[in-house]
Amino acid sequence: MALDKPAPNDLSAFWMPFTANRQFKANPRMITGAKDMHYHTSDGREVLDAVAGLWCCNAGHNRPKIVEAIQRQAAELDYSPAFQMGHPLAFELATRLADLAPEPLNHVFYTNSGSESVETALKIALAYHRARGEGSRTRLIGREKGYHGVNFGGISVGGITNNRRFFGQLLAGVDHLPATILPENRFSKGQPPHGVHLADELERMVALHGAETIAACIVEPVSGSAGVLLPPVGYLERLRELCTKHGILLIFDEVITGFGRLGASFAAEKFGVVPDLMTTAKGITSGTVPMGAVFAASDIHDAFMHGPEHVIELFHGYTYSAHPLACAAALATLDTYREEGLFERAAEIAPYWEEAIHSLADCRNVIDTRNLGLIGAVELEPIPGEPTKRAFSAFLEAYEKGVYIRTTGDIIAMSPPLIIEKSHIDRIVDVLRDVLNGLD
Repeated sequence: MALDKPAPNDLSAFWMPFTANRQFKANPRMITGAKDMHYHTSDGREVLDAVAGLWCCNAGHNRPKIVEAIQRQAAELDYSPAFQMGHPLAFELATRLADLAPEPLNHVFYTNSGSESVETALKIALAYHRARGEGSRTRLIGREKGYHGVNFGGISVGGITNNRRFFGQLLAGVDHLPATILPENRFSKGQPPHGVHLADELERMVALHGAETIAACIVEPVSGSAGVLLPPVGYLERLRELCTKHGILLIFDEVITGFGRLGASFAAEKFGVVPDLMTTAKGITSGTVPMGAVFAASDIHDAFMHGPEHVIELFHGYTYSAHPLACAAALATLDTYREEGLFERAAEIAPYWEEAIHSLADCRNVIDTRNLGLIGAVELEPIPGEPTKRAFSAFLEAYEKGVYIRTTGDIIAMSPPLIIEKSHIDRIVDVLRDVLNGLD
């Protein structure tokens, strides 16, 4: 079709990601606008966003400072190559980000998404050991039910079955720690008390393979896409201890937990556990322009800075790394977080959120409720022989009643913008209670 000929408003061409395409196209749910805590739909309704888009719009929607920064940057410098060239905003942002992160995460490598951040971190880990003369360290350790994006490295270290099963042989030399979910922790408020011993599985893998073969262990401090699986008390501290003991790099996937989601800049700050590499995306621009960043400890970065100065130190990068619009959006987003005190605000309202989430424990078919910071989950008993159907029905009913939630399996997962008010929390919980008690 010629470019100057308008295409029909047909839904068939777009193959939608992570979507039941046939169901959606039979009954489309179209978003046409957004402001602060709400989406606006094509049928003229206002829908309360209980997920911050896809865990990403931490500052809310259509915030003026961020919008103006993007508009201004597009008119000034629309694109700049990041290979052998630079632009000022990229360096300014990297400094701001490094200042936000805990020591010694002093260096930033830009990507365009969480998936790319994970691939980048895994490659840096492998290359780091080779640069130090330990090229035998090639094994990667992930975790069951972990989500680390959808590229081949990410789904290899990830542990969500449907993200892996359809794509044949994944990366070799990958093992998985057990998931941090135990029946005795059901209905825990905040970090569950039981399960620190699950981290000791790393010792078993060291005994099996040899520490000299293991490059890195990657975990989400809080597993988001698997349904808000929380780290037991002492678990992350134990992982840090074991990785240090055996010379294994610890990678935190903070694509969801970063930028205020837990009431702190990062989960590393919240838990007082600092990884060697940290992946981020989503909240870095509050979802406005695709961007990601990998934070690296100084000793990792410095291990590459040897040899002739005219030689590229790391053969990796992306066409859109440090894109000017993304950098402008990220700087304005950081300003918004700071000026409005949104990280602190998230911490202050988190106890109210916690009580609200757990008030749903007595609803029909609820078998667990979980929370930490401004993340919450309500797990439902699956319908026998029809897994995921009950939660998906809840998603559709909630949308019709004016609240947007996210489901994964038979788990309702929520992570609202950090600007949420108590009245919004009340509305979310009231709608969910009505929906859940009305489901078969």
